[in-house]
Amino acid sequence: MEKLTIGQMAKLNHISEQTLRFYDKIKLLEPDGINEQNGYRYYSIKQSAYLDMIQYMKSLGMDLKDIRRHLEHGDPSLIKSILHQKSSQIDEEIRRLKYQKRAIERTLQSYQRYEASPPDGAIVLEYIEERQMYCIDAGMNFYDYGIEIYEEMLRKLKESLISDKLPQIYFCNAGTILRQENLERRRFYSSEIFVLVDRDFVPDELTVSIPANTYLCIYCNKFEKEKEYIENLLDAVEEKGYVIVGDYICEVISEFPLLERKERGMFLRLQIPIKFS
Repeated sequence: MEKLTIGQMAKLNHISEQTLRFYDKIKLLEPDGINEQNGYRYYSIKQSAYLDMIQYMKSLGMDLKDIRRHLEHGDPSLIKSILHQKSSQIDEEIRRLKYQKRAIERTLQSYQRYEASPPDGAIVLEYIEERQMYCIDAGMNFYDYGIEIYEEMLRKLKESLISDKLPQIYFCNAGTILRQENLERRRFYSSEIFVLVDRDFVPDELTVSIPANTYLCIYCNKFEKEKEYIENLLDAVEEKGYVIVGDYICEVISEFPLLERKERGMFLRLQIPIKFS
């Protein structure tokens, strides 16, 4: 049969001449013959079957090294082992992409909530649906110190997330909890830090539910204002005759860098669950 030039072979199999030269270089598919006088490579059309196998195995996600091993040995158990491994890698990549997509969705929601939020200092009543949180006790009172202690608490939260093998998409917008008994006494003690999570990605045994309820909320654009604004909320509770029915939550709506101070900036929604007396 007439031999095919490298250009003809490439065109016939819808690949580039450069690819065929590379396959020759790594001894994956060598030409059927080489003209000693001019160095031209020539292929047989029968070698197209070999190319078909290479392209098929590439479509399965196999790399060229594994393809060559399989074609050299012709051992079905080898390709089965490679494909099982590749299937596991694909599953892991799908999980990673799901986490990444959810992280993008959460970040977009965060910015949308920030843009739609009332201005700093505004007090509003809001009904908030049930939420799931991942929470740890960091063992230090958040209110006794500045933002440096918040950053230390975040390190402990991150370590805990990693220890529990949870996706790092949740390591953002971490809030704090002031328990009801301390809140009602206006005693500022909080050592618990949390992040809101999704049921689909975090096992139930690692989460705590925040009940759906009506919350008296105030929006806050500076970390340093929080204690003052809690006092404003409590004053409003007393003035309106509301009854506190749960723990105070400081939820971070959005985070942004304060470049001039080289620290974390936050927009907060401070919340007290209430019922009408």
